[in-house]
Formats: sequence, structure tokens, C-alpha cells
Amino acid sequence: MPFAQIDTETVIRSFGNHSFAFYGLVFFGIILGRYFLLAGGSWWWLYARSASPEAEPDPRQSRLGAHGIRDDIRLSVFSAAVFALATAGVLALHSHGLTSFYARPDTYGWWYLGLSYVSVLILQDAIYYPTHRLFHHHSLYAWCHHGHHRTRQPTPWTSFAFDPPEAILQALVMVAVVVVVPLHPVTLMAVLSTMTVWAIVNHLGLDHLPRRFPHHWLGRWVIGPAHHSLHHRHQGVHFGLYFTFWDRIAGTEDPDYAAAVAPRSDLGAIH
Repeated sequence: MPFAQIDTETVIRSFGNHSFAFYGLVFFGIILGRYFLLAGGSWWWLYARSASPEAEPDPRQSRLGAHGIRDDIRLSVFSAAVFALATAGVLALHSHGLTSFYARPDTYGWWYLGLSYVSVLILQDAIYYPTHRLFHHHSLYAWCHHGHHRTRQPTPWTSFAFDPPEAILQALVMVAVVVVVPLHPVTLMAVLSTMTVWAIVNHLGLDHLPRRFPHHWLGRWVIGPAHHSLHHRHQGVHFGLYFTFWDRIAGTEDPDYAAAVAPRSDLGAIH
């Protein structure tokens, strides 16, 4: 069947008429499995596999590292449950005609698939920046965001470790998006995949990456591990999700980072 003729309603109905709890459990397994596969695989490749057998381990650092990973996994399991319930809720809303999903990918023109994808990323970023900054307020930080910052040096396990209020808010934002913004399910899957990969990449330890990764011109516009690791070390800077422009506009970009990724023509002006 050609892609343009794929009927979303037929695909959704093919899942069968199951209960909300059934879908919640199914998506919980999928989301949690994806977390262990991607975050665990990244951690093994960059940390466990590359550990030097000759180096004498620091028992205190090992204990702190293991404890931090356990805390990250515990929060991530809760986050997976929240996002699974949100996904099941989206299916329930769709069954009552309350979402903006459309069936044929060419309904609004093929160009709209790309435009809607980029638009949702920009919308997410615009919502995430102020809420993330709000969660760092002293009256909210302890119960909204502290768990994500238990260690100053994040690992891939930290990518999905959200405190309960933050996980719930992020899930509700995505539910609101599918209710308001016309999206094809393929576009939504692309957005969710971007969220997952971006979160893991941004929490890779810089000491386990090549020196030049990702210190190049792209770092001036999009957020990577160099940008986000500064947020974990100095929590008053770098609150964005995908793009750096909100930090630049609001004056929360670390000046040392700005200088490091500035074009050569700007370096002379800085110095």
C-alpha cells in the first residue's frame, strides 16, 4: 500500500478494542524498554566498556556513581509510567474524536509533515524554557527538579530522570499538542524519537566524548552535551531544550560557552 494511502484509523483499530489499563501497560513496557536499550547501551559504550582495567577505582566515587544511577533509574521508571498513561490517554481522546490527528499524510500537503515537525519542536522549546527555569526557583526546586540534579555530572541514565511534577507537566504538554495541532502519527513519532535521542545525547559525559564533539558552529544554535553539561554544573544557566536562542534572548547563556562557539570574526571583538 502506498504511504499516502495509509489510513490512520485502520492502523489504530488494528490494535483491537482493549482497555485503558491494557494500553497503559503496553506503552509502559515499550517506553521503559526503549530507555534501558538506548540509555543503557550508551552508558555501556561510553562508560563501562571504556573503563580502564589498570586504573585503581575510587571506592567513594564508585559508590556515589552507583547510587546516582539507581536514583536516575528509579525516577525514570516513574516517568515511563507517566508517559505511558499519557499515551493511553491520547488513544482514548482520539477514540472520542478529541485529537487533531489526520489519517492521510498528504491531507495538508507533504510539506506540512516537515513544517508541523519543526513547529512542534519550537513550541516545546518555548514552553520548556520558562517552566524549566521556574522549576529552579527555590520554592519549587526541591520537589519539582532536584532529583534530576542529584549529580553534577550527568550520564545517559539521567536523560529520563524527571521528578514527578516535571514528568506530569511534560506529558500534559504533549497531550495538549496532539489535541490542538494537526499531526500525522508519523510526525508525532518523529517528535518523540527526537525527544528521546536529544535527551540522551545532551546527558553524555563530556569526559567520555571526543574533544571536538560537538564544539563547532552548530553549537551556537542547537543544544548539545557541551551546552547542557554546564547547566548541571552551574544551574543558573542554560535552560533550553533544543535551541540556544531562548538562553541568548533571556541572558542565561554562559558567556564562556558563547565565546567558545563564537565565529572567529566575533572572537576578536570579544577579546
